[in-house]
Amino acid sequence: AACAEGAMAGPRALLTKEPAPQTVPVAQLPMKVAEVALNTGPYSSCGLATAGFRTAKYLPHEWHEHHHGLTLEAAVGCDQAERCCLEARGLARSTAAAAQRAQQDSTAALGQRLQDIHFWKAELQKEIEDLDSETGLLGAQKVRLERALDATEVPYAIATDNLLCRERRQHPDLVRDQVEIELLKEAELIRNIQELLKRTLMQAVNQMRLNRDQKEVCEMDWSDKVETYNIDEKCGRYNNQSTNIQFHPGSVKFEESASTPETWSKFSHDNIYRAEREKMASINLRALIDSILHDVSEDLRMQSAAVNEAFAKRCEELEDAKHKLEFYLKNTLKEIGDQEANIAALKQAIKDKETPMKVAQTRLYDRSFRPNVELCRDPAQFR
Repeated sequence: AACAEGAMAGPRALLTKEPAPQTVPVAQLPMKVAEVALNTGPYSSCGLATAGFRTAKYLPHEWHEHHHGLTLEAAVGCDQAERCCLEARGLARSTAAAAQRAQQDSTAALGQRLQDIHFWKAELQKEIEDLDSETGLLGAQKVRLERALDATEVPYAIATDNLLCRERRQHPDLVRDQVEIELLKEAELIRNIQELLKRTLMQAVNQMRLNRDQKEVCEMDWSDKVETYNIDEKCGRYNNQSTNIQFHPGSVKFEESASTPETWSKFSHDNIYRAEREKMASINLRALIDSILHDVSEDLRMQSAAVNEAFAKRCEELEDAKHKLEFYLKNTLKEIGDQEANIAALKQAIKDKETPMKVAQTRLYDRSFRPNVELCRDPAQFR
């Protein structure tokens, strides 16, 4: 009946002080001093035998007063008890309503908390997936850098081998020509490219390590969010009819290391911010690697074209010089042959002049025997 009355009655204000005790104070009888009634009338008895019956007794009006006081005190006590019961019922109803409202507010707060946890959990999961994907893409770029670095070994070996081979040229052709200049440029370019690729490769390795570290931080935060979400979801399902609820006296204290909602959200926000920063750094590094590989490829291609052009020009010069030398060699050999034939002809001509020489010398010799004046220097002598 009290519960039905409490359900029908409206909520009452909470008491601000402790209600009066529910007991009726014990009424103390007034002390009665024994008096010996003096009877001086004609019917008085002065015998000692009747004196004991009048000792410590009340008069009728005193008894009525005492009885009236007891009933009055009992009525007041009953009235106070009734008021206390009414106040207790009102207090029970108000505390029950307050407890129900507090439980509803707590359930609603848990629901809002679950939404917040789910939001940050989803954001962290997205960042974890993005970081994992970005780390994989950066790993692919790292492989490209390693392959590009390995690919520079062959051109560098070719350039250095060409320089060493050209050192074996003979003295007239051992010249610092355009080919050697371009080969030295190519070797220097390849060395610079190798250093650049090594630095970029080290930067990619460091960025991948930073991505994994930040991913691990986000995963730890995400794992805590998942565990907290499960705990709060279980707490949100608790109600007055739950069978697995019990008293936990020490659960109402606040931990000194507990975070506030602001620091809690800031912690996840900072983790996501750092993850976004590392992700953007990784994206920029991948773009830089693409640009470096493209520029390196173009530089090597241009330098290779310059070396090939220098070789082609030098080969043309050598071919032209070779043709000229062959032409002059042919002419020289022809002239040598002609001169040899001329020499042979001259020798034959000289040989052919031996007989006329003999004739002339014989004539001169024989004419030297002319006598006296006949030994004249006549025209025949000078012929």
